[in-house]
Amino acid sequence: MAKELTSKSENYSQWYNDLVVKADLAENSAVRGCMVIKPYGYAIWEKMQAELDRMFKETGHVNAYFPLFIPKSFFSKEAAHVEGFAKECAVVTHYRLKNDPDGKGVIVDPSAKLEEELIVRPTSETIIWNTYKNWIQSWRDLPILCNQWANVVRWEMRTRLFLRTAEFLWQEGHTAHATKEEALEETFKMVNVYADFAENFMAMPVIKGHKSENERFAGALDTLTIEALMQDGKALQSGTSHFLGQNFAKAFDVQFANKEGKLEHVWATSWGVSTRLMGALVMAHSDDNGLVLPPKLAPFQVVIVPIYKNDEQLSAISAKVDEIVGKLKARGISVKYDSSDAKKPGWKFAEYELKGVPLRLAIGPRDLENGTVELARRDLLTKEVVNIEGIDEYVENLLENIQQTIYKKAFDYRTEHTSKADTWEEFKEILAAKGGFISAHWDGTSETEQKIKEETKATIRCIPLDAEEEEGKCIYSGKPSNKRVIYAIAY
Repeated sequence: MAKELTSKSENYSQWYNDLVVKADLAENSAVRGCMVIKPYGYAIWEKMQAELDRMFKETGHVNAYFPLFIPKSFFSKEAAHVEGFAKECAVVTHYRLKNDPDGKGVIVDPSAKLEEELIVRPTSETIIWNTYKNWIQSWRDLPILCNQWANVVRWEMRTRLFLRTAEFLWQEGHTAHATKEEALEETFKMVNVYADFAENFMAMPVIKGHKSENERFAGALDTLTIEALMQDGKALQSGTSHFLGQNFAKAFDVQFANKEGKLEHVWATSWGVSTRLMGALVMAHSDDNGLVLPPKLAPFQVVIVPIYKNDEQLSAISAKVDEIVGKLKARGISVKYDSSDAKKPGWKFAEYELKGVPLRLAIGPRDLENGTVELARRDLLTKEVVNIEGIDEYVENLLENIQQTIYKKAFDYRTEHTSKADTWEEFKEILAAKGGFISAHWDGTSETEQKIKEETKATIRCIPLDAEEEEGKCIYSGKPSNKRVIYAIAY
């Protein structure tokens, strides 16, 4: 049987860790702070990757690849950027090992010191803008709409599988434009792509908004974000899109001749999501029985388990299953038929429940006689007996219903855990009682934002894009405010 999980209500953090490991998504590696993404976890990431990649290409972007190593001097060129990442950088100083003269394995060869140290990329703005300098001369060379799928390293001291690891996988888009307006349009376009993906594929509702100055990406003039709420009432930043202005173009002297022949600096954006989305997927939907996966991202949407006593029964069942599988695959539904005799049906049921497979079909000799199958939904943990005739259409509609039901459950949770606070006392009471998103007035100063964070651990997650003008007073300072922002304690 599937191993027991710690209950969500008992210890949410342990429940998450148990689930990631026991559902075969990932495990800790021999390298401190780094993870091994296991085949089942990687299959989910590949589905995410495929959908996002399709969405990027539909909006005119192309993929490229840039070096893993960045010369240290590049980081000195944009002050805010280097300050933002300096404490997280892994640095390569030597290029060779040699045998220890004392016979104790290998040592770094002191004579093989690099003339200039190399930074293992924490993000690629600097190396990419150094490259774009060679690609851009005229307005005819713009826009450049590049994305790369890569790994990055940020030397985190406190790590959690998927949510915060020293090395992680991601995509990073880096675009170059002739005008500020084009770059801003790109910044908004990509945060909308992320929101579309989160809601329609991950079944995870998000709030789109601007980051406060304190929370912006290092070197950006504006950062847009999508913020999601997990089932413990904490927020998770799930994707960001940055308007970089001309900061990096000026730092790397990337200029172009406009239509009048005058030289101008290029306008820039960058945007990215990472394997942190895997953590979001787990925490937004799963329960004490295991993963709950939206059908659109499940490695296989349907698993079929035969119930039999002998080879003759299995042979008859398998013949019927072949028919069912053919019909389901014709509708683009991914199916696994688990006829292995290494484990009993009850064990398989528990295992696929733990792994979040959206639909489970069980079929035995009596089902063959009656022309039926037993169908179990993972999201609601319900079972029903349905006719094999027309099963393909029925399953297709049911998978769509499951996708919508999972989204609605997450949306309802967010609604129940979104509150308004008009006073400091009210704010603290809501935070202590139920957490979640709190809509409250802020005076716009970094000092107030920092004090609220120090006293409550709550941060401004975003200033919503659809926030309406509303006269009020800052919950902390009492100073005038014309807009509410979203606060939460975040991962």
